[in-house]
Amino acid sequence: MKKVLVTGVGGVVGQGILRNLRHDAFDVTLIGTNVAPVSAGNHLCDAVHVVPYAVDPTYVEVMRDLVVREGIDLIIPSTDYEVHHLMLARPELPTVIAASAADVSRMCLDKYLTWEAFSAHGLPFAASSLPSRYAGQFERTVVKPREGRGSRNIHVNPADPRSFSDDYLVQEYLDGEELTTSFYVRRDGSLHGMITFVRELELGNTSQAEVVARHDAQLRPMIEAMVGKFAFRGSCNLQSRVTARGIMPFEINCRISGTNSLRSQFGFRDVAYTMQEYLYGQPPEVPQVTHGCAIRVMMDIIYPGIGLEQVSNRFDNYRIS
Repeated sequence: MKKVLVTGVGGVVGQGILRNLRHDAFDVTLIGTNVAPVSAGNHLCDAVHVVPYAVDPTYVEVMRDLVVREGIDLIIPSTDYEVHHLMLARPELPTVIAASAADVSRMCLDKYLTWEAFSAHGLPFAASSLPSRYAGQFERTVVKPREGRGSRNIHVNPADPRSFSDDYLVQEYLDGEELTTSFYVRRDGSLHGMITFVRELELGNTSQAEVVARHDAQLRPMIEAMVGKFAFRGSCNLQSRVTARGIMPFEINCRISGTNSLRSQFGFRDVAYTMQEYLYGQPPEVPQVTHGCAIRVMMDIIYPGIGLEQVSNRFDNYRIS
């Protein structure tokens, strides 16, 4: 039986990937990794291993030992930093990694580098500046970390954008409907398909989402141009706003994004495409995107009679409430 390793099983992305894999009943052993031994993803894994953060100097060595020891056939990384560090170390890892090339993941990690690269190729992206170079050119601003996710440490219209260090980015504030578009790029570099949600966020995570197709005529050529300029591979995510000047991207994640468990219910099964291409060497099935909406709720995983230090994996006695 083939073995698939999903990283970051404590996060919503990793848990969504695992839920899709269990729902589709792939005949694989699922190995999870996380920085903590117990998380909400344990009950979906056959085994869970603790690893350091991706930026830790020992991360690659720990992952290489785990890949060899467990005989891992495929790694599906669920966090941006793990995508980057795993792809940097790909020659050292005797397995397949479903992710974009290291230079692309580095660009996507840093929103300022993304703006520079997109601007150099004439691709649209929210106008941006380093705080040290900001000269008041935007009527309204949003200041955010150059590297980061989950809408953390974001400042809208701060009194003095220049007071921030260059670890931050000053972007033109964009009015308009916010979109999140997931797209899948086949291993041959061609765009396989896409799905767009209008969504609402709570603490950086999607709380409600509705599938929309009304922007596809503008989004598809935009994404095709991106894919033509940069070596995106697998599932990626584009965040944008619908402005008076057209759709304007402001962030890109070159990994499977947190709405993967939602979009698989509406005909865009990017976790399955990943398995089909990267594990089985098959052409990915054609997306069949349908309209609908989704609302996320909290759920509880109950482990009767044991303490947290005894929680292990899906073979524990548990129930979902």
